Amino acid sequence: MSTARQELLRLLAHKSFKLGEFKLSSGGTSDYYVDCRTTTLDARGSQLTGQVFLEEIRTRGWKPQAIGGLTMGADPIVVAVLVVSGELSGFLVRKGDKQHGTRQRIEGYREKGARVVVVDDVCTTGASTIEAIEAAREFGFEVVAAMCLVEREEAGGRPNVENAASPAPFVSIFKANDVRAEHVLQTDETTEVPAVSSTCELCGRPAVTYNPRCRCEMHKN
Repeated sequence: MSTARQELLRLLAHKSFKLGEFKLSSGGTSDYYVDCRTTTLDARGSQLTGQVFLEEIRTRGWKPQAIGGLTMGADPIVVAVLVVSGELSGFLVRKGDKQHGTRQRIEGYREKGARVVVVDDVCTTGASTIEAIEAAREFGFEVVAAMCLVEREEAGGRPNVENAASPAPFVSIFKANDVRAEHVLQTDETTEVPAVSSTCELCGRPAVTYNPRCRCEMHKN
């Protein structure tokens, strides 16, 4: 796992993962919730999100012209990747047809036939990712891949997204169990995790541990 990916996982576990009793958009309930936007809309979290998604896209050789997804979970991911890449374009998919102005559902990049990657923050049933894939293809994009930041495996959404995306692949950056395991590790007060972030959040000295915050030698306990 790259340094950027490790740090992003730790931020997700610290900022976005919650234990408790939650009702999901699918109608089901869960003992945990992942609110990715508290990470993707964080300054450092946005940098890391853009870097990690872009690394994955380049490693897999998809060579898209643009990335996009259903508003609003995809919005900060799209912007983060565009800023880091300095070359890709972005588009956002409205949840319904616009009723005024140009009345277009796809906002931003609109080059028919372009190779695009569809992105989302959390995949549960996969409904929002599938909606974005269908809208992108209906517009005239060539969907070369679909990605999500966190996949809730137990919800069983992967086959739905894979079927909708086919023949394009579906890739998740993290599984929810990865984020959960890191969250448990961070909340164990007896455990010191080597720091990924470079400076102590209290004083700015070089950080040595993440427990669950980035701390220097003086402030680690």
